[in-house]
Amino acid sequence: MIPVLAYAVTALAVLWCGLCAWLGWRDRLINDGVLLVAAVLEIGLVVLAVLAVARFRQIDPAAEGATFLAYALSLPAVPPFATLLAIREKSRWSMIVGVVAGFTVAVMAARIAQIWSLYA
Repeated sequence: MIPVLAYAVTALAVLWCGLCAWLGWRDRLINDGVLLVAAVLEIGLVVLAVLAVARFRQIDPAAEGATFLAYALSLPAVPPFATLLAIREKSRWSMIVGVVAGFTVAVMAARIAQIWSLYA
C-alpha cells in the first residue's frame, strides 16, 4: 500500500512541478488548477504520513528508519508553504518556488517507496 501511494504522490508532485513550470515560463501567477493539484497532493501526503507512522516498526531503525520517518513527516509541510509563498509573491518566481517544491516532494516520496521496498 505504501509504495503504490508513494508513487501516486510522486506522479502528482511531477504534475504539480510541470504545471508550475509551464505557468512560470508563460509568466503567469498561481491559479485554481495549481491549487487543486496542491490540495490533492497534500491529502495524499497526509495519508502517506499516517500510513508510514503506523507501519514504521517494519523498517530497521538502525539502517533507514529515521530517514523514512523524517521524510514521511516532513513532506506534508512542503506544499502548503510553497503555495502560500506563491500566493504572496506576485512575480514569475512564485511559480519557480512551486517547481522546486514539486521536485522536492517527488524525490522524497520516491525515496519513501524505495526504503519501504527494501524492508517490506
